[in-house]
Amino acid sequence: MHAAKGSGLAANQVGVDARLFVIDSQTTFDHMRVESRSVYYPGDHGIREVFINPCITSYSSREWEYEEGCLSIPGIHVNVTRPWSIHIEYLDQQLQPQSRFFEGLTARMILHEYDHLEGVLLTDYIKSWRLKLLQYKLKRISKGKVKTAYEMKGVKSIKV
Repeated sequence: MHAAKGSGLAANQVGVDARLFVIDSQTTFDHMRVESRSVYYPGDHGIREVFINPCITSYSSREWEYEEGCLSIPGIHVNVTRPWSIHIEYLDQQLQPQSRFFEGLTARMILHEYDHLEGVLLTDYIKSWRLKLLQYKLKRISKGKVKTAYEMKGVKSIKV
């Protein structure tokens, strides 16, 4: 994840059948311009956390759009509308129960990785007309025929 400059990774993205993901919004926070920090990380400095058996228990009604990318679908970026904040329950790396509230960019990163556990990919947020335009590129990605800073074994679940 770090070698690819990613901020999160779900177990099923690397072939592990488990309901867990990791998030590193701390690195993103550290590299963000100071004026952006208060917008995307209000009252937060980012996290480095393992989420085991996560369950999102509530979503805010406030939503915002932001461009996202995904290590499973390199080179594709999509504007995704997501809730501004969430409440999530999970086990941490020490298998201790956690019940936490996240907002802004950290919440978005969590929601993105949670989507992976639920079988939702970034391509599911792409409008059908744009999906058709990206068909050739998505087929190449699904066959692992793309240059990345990390190993790609193919992404068999991309809907084309």
